Amino acid sequence: MADSVSEADKIRNKRLAKLGSQAPSTASSAVQGTPEADAGSGPAANLSSSNSSTSKALEVSDTTGRQTVTVSGTKVADNPFSQLGPKNANGNGPRINITSSTPRANTLGPEAPSSGKGKSTPATPDTLDVWEDKTLSGIFRLSLDPKVGKDAHGHSLYYVSGVRGDLEDNHESVKLSTAVLDQAVIEAASNLGKTSPLDYLLACWKRVSRLFKSLKPIKAGDLKQGIVKEARRLCMSYCIWAITMPDMFGREPSPSSQLTSHLLVDQEDDRGVCHEFLTEMISRFPEDESAEEAMSTAIEDLSRELANKSMNDDYKPYVLALRTLVRYPALVNLIVQSPRFLPSDITAFTIETNTLLGPFFRISPLQGDVTTNYFSSPKTRDKGYIANSQNALRLTLRAHQADLLDITNHIIRASKEAREKMLGWFAICMNTNHKRRAYQIDPKTVSTDGFMINVTVCLDQLCEPFMDATFSKIDRIDVEYLRRKPRIDVNDETKLNADQSTSDEYYSHHIEGEPNFISEVFFLTLAAHHYGTEATNQQISQLEKDLKRMEKQLALLVADRSKYIGSSQLTLFENAVKKYNDHIEKGISYKLAVQGVLLDELMQARSMQFMRYVIIWLLRIVGPGQDIPKSIIRLPLAEEQPSVWKCLPEYYLDVVVGNFKFIMRNMPQVITATQSDELVMLCITFLQSSEYIKNPGIKSGLVTILYHGIWPVYGRSKGILGDLLNSLPFATEHLLHAILKFYIEVENTGSHTQFYDKFNVRYEIFQIIKCIWSNTIYRERLAQEAKVNVDFFVRFVNLLLNDVTFVLDESLSSFVKIHDLQQELRLDPTIDPAQRTEKEEALTDAQNKAKSYMQLTNETVAMLKLFTEALADSFTMPEIVQRLADMLDYNLDAMIGPKSSHLKVENPQEYSFNPRVLLAEIVDVYLNLRGKENFIIAVARDGRSYKPTNFENTTIVLRNKGLKSSEELTAWTALGEKFKKAKEIDSQAEEDLGEIPDEFLGEYIILEPCEQLLTVDSDPLMYTLMEDPVMLPTSKTSIDRSTIRSHLLSDPNDPFNRAPLKIEDVVPGQPLLLTYQILKISANLFSSDTELKARIEAFKAEKKGKRLAEANLMDTTAG
Repeated sequence: MADSVSEADKIRNKRLAKLGSQAPSTASSAVQGTPEADAGSGPAANLSSSNSSTSKALEVSDTTGRQTVTVSGTKVADNPFSQLGPKNANGNGPRINITSSTPRANTLGPEAPSSGKGKSTPATPDTLDVWEDKTLSGIFRLSLDPKVGKDAHGHSLYYVSGVRGDLEDNHESVKLSTAVLDQAVIEAASNLGKTSPLDYLLACWKRVSRLFKSLKPIKAGDLKQGIVKEARRLCMSYCIWAITMPDMFGREPSPSSQLTSHLLVDQEDDRGVCHEFLTEMISRFPEDESAEEAMSTAIEDLSRELANKSMNDDYKPYVLALRTLVRYPALVNLIVQSPRFLPSDITAFTIETNTLLGPFFRISPLQGDVTTNYFSSPKTRDKGYIANSQNALRLTLRAHQADLLDITNHIIRASKEAREKMLGWFAICMNTNHKRRAYQIDPKTVSTDGFMINVTVCLDQLCEPFMDATFSKIDRIDVEYLRRKPRIDVNDETKLNADQSTSDEYYSHHIEGEPNFISEVFFLTLAAHHYGTEATNQQISQLEKDLKRMEKQLALLVADRSKYIGSSQLTLFENAVKKYNDHIEKGISYKLAVQGVLLDELMQARSMQFMRYVIIWLLRIVGPGQDIPKSIIRLPLAEEQPSVWKCLPEYYLDVVVGNFKFIMRNMPQVITATQSDELVMLCITFLQSSEYIKNPGIKSGLVTILYHGIWPVYGRSKGILGDLLNSLPFATEHLLHAILKFYIEVENTGSHTQFYDKFNVRYEIFQIIKCIWSNTIYRERLAQEAKVNVDFFVRFVNLLLNDVTFVLDESLSSFVKIHDLQQELRLDPTIDPAQRTEKEEALTDAQNKAKSYMQLTNETVAMLKLFTEALADSFTMPEIVQRLADMLDYNLDAMIGPKSSHLKVENPQEYSFNPRVLLAEIVDVYLNLRGKENFIIAVARDGRSYKPTNFENTTIVLRNKGLKSSEELTAWTALGEKFKKAKEIDSQAEEDLGEIPDEFLGEYIILEPCEQLLTVDSDPLMYTLMEDPVMLPTSKTSIDRSTIRSHLLSDPNDPFNRAPLKIEDVVPGQPLLLTYQILKISANLFSSDTELKARIEAFKAEKKGKRLAEANLMDTTAG
């Protein structure tokens, strides 16, 4: 037998050598026959025939003549495969006996046609060699007969003349067998014309695989199955060679893999790569490196080709191909071992195109021309069109993101190595994109928005398995992750409450152990939100500002068109305008596309679910040992902050704030009740214990969340959070104090725009207070705390008074300017055009200023009215009362006095200016404090603005316009009389003192309305007698106690030498920052404030005694 095998090998090698000498460029040798002549002939016809016949027994010898196969049965179909179908009715399948036999007969031919009438003569079953010939011919579409060019189905057969010639030369039967299959396949595949060898062989593979699956082995050594199995093996081998060595078939090697295009075809297509093909190819990896290399190259080529496509192109086949491939763990290992999976020299800009997964995550509706495809001519589109386009965009993106998640999941689950590589790829996406959070971004240094959003959404969904409603797995999120072996680089990130040196010291102490998968994904997702969706939000905000600026510039450009009419430069001008306009439209299209992506409710619902876990995780860090959210966090937080908290990157909290600000502003309806509870807890906790956060922007963001949460939405007049703020015990206990504390703290944010930023934050705080003010619990708690925490409320009142003073003055002065400019422009038509333009620009500036400040004025005065009603004692403290009285008198004079006519402007409602309402609220403030004697005295002592006639005129206006009830008018009239009487008494007392020595006088120092004390200008006419002088420790200056206390409420420095000064240095209390303040300070230096006070008291006693003596003397004379 060994000799026969050796001889067979020799014959086979001889045939292959002969085939190799043939010209490979020969045209296809498929013989084209007529359908009539070919009908019913050829192997394919026999394979598909459905005629049946009967036989008792059939002996077929194999190709070597060593065995005989005996098949017994009652009914055998012409198609030999029908033997392998369902069992007979008696439950027994066909019996096959293999015995020794003489060499097979080769004389069996096609059966004779039936001559019976209405009956058919039983067909003679094929011998094994005939079956083999027909089977291989049907699988590989081969023919050894030049006259047979098609099978029964009309499929062309490839005539292999070389094989026929060899068989005839060797005097062998002209039939196909596995012995000559090598030569036959090579000959056919080398002469396909335009058809590629791999196209031909993949179709063969499909046919042989279907046949192999249909053949059920009955007994070991079944020859038919062995024949098909060998054909299948050879077919796969030649498929691999067609991919790796196309020159074997006379084809030029291609720079890209031959397999790539076939991976993009549907599996059911003859050109497609099916499951059986992939399984067989993978099984050859251990013994055939070329198969592994071929598949790896094909997958890399898929990625390279997709890198040049966008969502406008046919990208779906590439994604589906990768989804199919990652279902095979061996292929996943091949993918992650590719040099393209994690290149060492990758950058943020090239990660989308030069990594294997990058092009798949790059596909997005935010790519290049895709946005203009969805939103063409955006300026002309109505809201309905834009909404429909955004919905279509979202549906497309959702489907793609689902594919990305499926791909990622299969890679992570394939093996530990694959999981590590996948997490490493995500980490590269984060670590290379730190510049995405910069204010000015070079697009060539960062990844695109679409790519980063896809990464973020994918990571959000990877977190879903461990984010259950009971937080059962939250303890598995390792708080020390950043000190183990973190994938995320946080070295250059700003920390929550630690400087760089403290942070470096903390993270220099590494902790042993490997982080778990939950921690890895959790921290990667946090970073993805920071560099992904939140960075996109930031860039879109900047884009909106840029678009407004560009539209203004375009309007100015178009206005100059008349200059170019009739000029040769008109065409250039028109082209420039068109180019500029196209640029604007492209920006608008991109903005609409981003909004469409970010306003996806499903995406944001997943995001909020993750943010909910972040909230609870952060609260557990600052409230150690507390089972949050099952128990409510205890406030205030501990004075000693946990080191792990202080050294966390501040974006861990910032992403939560940014995400909920966006949702509250744009889609509050997606927030659930449980998320609302935890969100309110977060906001109140870190506003109450604001010292835990260094960045004032994050704290102001917490206020903004609450502010947007009370905006009315459909079905809820107080918004998503309004009812909760009025009913949640945690809120009623801590909210008001928390927001008032931040009202004080926001006076100094450290930003160069802090002076104006504070008004925006305080406006939001006012709206929150108005929402909860109807709740008596808040008012009672406020009144109680005002008595206990006096200094805190004095600081709040001082700043509120500063704000009222500033915004009222700015608003009313703006109206005076508007009035004057409108008068000039209306009454003087002869004004010079240049001057008119200048005045119109000044008018526009004044109008914009009035609109901005009047809105703040309305809210601030409304707050003043509410708080003077609830906290009258705090507003009449010695440090406050005089300034309050002066401010009220000044504005009352502006609205009622001789210059009130200058406040009349055209269309006052355009500025939200209602003089009647404003006057009524100022009157309410007076009435709220009418029971406080020191307030009445303070009004009377106002030598600048207090005028009894103003109160009388106000009474007339209130009565004529019906602004107050009769009871309130009576109270107002009585209050005016009190002011008159107090003024008379105060004037008499001052006259009684006579001339006061300079050493006992303080002088009023008027500071410009700025954030720091810049210059000190004294007015010698405003000297007043000090009542309770104290000494300042560093400047050694004596000053009245109430004066320095008032100063320190606004400025924490000594007014004489700018040295830091705390109220504890003179009297108990804490300083605040200066905004706009009139100070009374001493101009004299004494060795001690006690000595000065004693001398002042002696002077007053002397004057009082002299006045009494004179009074007694006058009485005696009269008697």
